[in-house]
Amino acid sequence: MNSVDLVMASVACIGECMVELRQAQGGHSAGQSAGQSAGQGGGLYSRGFGGDTLNTAVYLARLEVKVDYLTALGDDALSDEMIAAWTGEGVGTRRVVRLPGKLPGLYMIQTDAKGERQFFHWRDSAAARQLMSLPETDELLNSLMSYDIVYLSAITLSIYDAPGRERLFAAIKRARLLGTRFVFDTNFRARGWPDRDVAREAFATAFATADIVLTSTEDLLALYPGESHDQLMARIPSPELVFRLAEPVSLLRFPGGTREVRAEPMTKPVVDTTAAGDSFAAAYIAARLAGSEPVEAAQAGHRLASLVICYPGAIIPGYAMPPKKRHRPATTRQATK
Repeated sequence: MNSVDLVMASVACIGECMVELRQAQGGHSAGQSAGQSAGQGGGLYSRGFGGDTLNTAVYLARLEVKVDYLTALGDDALSDEMIAAWTGEGVGTRRVVRLPGKLPGLYMIQTDAKGERQFFHWRDSAAARQLMSLPETDELLNSLMSYDIVYLSAITLSIYDAPGRERLFAAIKRARLLGTRFVFDTNFRARGWPDRDVAREAFATAFATADIVLTSTEDLLALYPGESHDQLMARIPSPELVFRLAEPVSLLRFPGGTREVRAEPMTKPVVDTTAAGDSFAAAYIAARLAGSEPVEAAQAGHRLASLVICYPGAIIPGYAMPPKKRHRPATTRQATK
């Protein structure tokens, strides 16, 4: 990595990408009887890569936003494949730290006869978890001030310890003094946190720091059960808030007003809801960077998310992306506010 670059990239996405093992159709290898369980002889799995903020970075790149992915990987062949795949999508990798002898995390998706999914994770020693405690960390964090937007999720926060989160928030606050905007996505996964009180504390700090919060009833009710929409929104003091409901509707709060934005009716069947929120975030951020107001940005988010859920997997084929809507790009940070 070099020192803070004079040429500004638009978005820094911070997080973790893991190796994904997904149960293949049928789930049985050649010669295995249909009655033999994976535990008795193994099933057939396909290998891919997955991560919420990485998904957002890919969709941002496809929407012609300049984006860098900030993470740590090993020096292994799987990490090499990740770097090559991200580069192929147009995601910048200059902020990826490579750690000798380390590996990326791993998770497996197992599907039962009813189609219900179960996740198994092996990530305690993953390279990305060390990102806030490396010799390169100071330089990496100082680079945040060179971006228009820093984007991360609650999953990102969950992989660091408390001192690591404090270090990250301190760097974000410094960057904000120079005009960088902080976008926080509340993608909450209980298994990533030691308990909900620790998660609530991290969320409160993120809410108090963020310029834009992207959240949902699914995320917030898991942390604050029984609260109304108004109560949940009142917990978030950030000036710009997008609150996605269980139905395809978003409640927006921004300087000058509040609005409800409803997604257009679906015309195709829903196949896989993976990355619906990640793609919504990408389209929303891209539109805001291009000068759109929050309502128009939310409409763009709903459109892309509605398309993504019609395809299997987190990243849809490139040919399935919607036609690019030409915006006049913002030329200064102030133009995006």
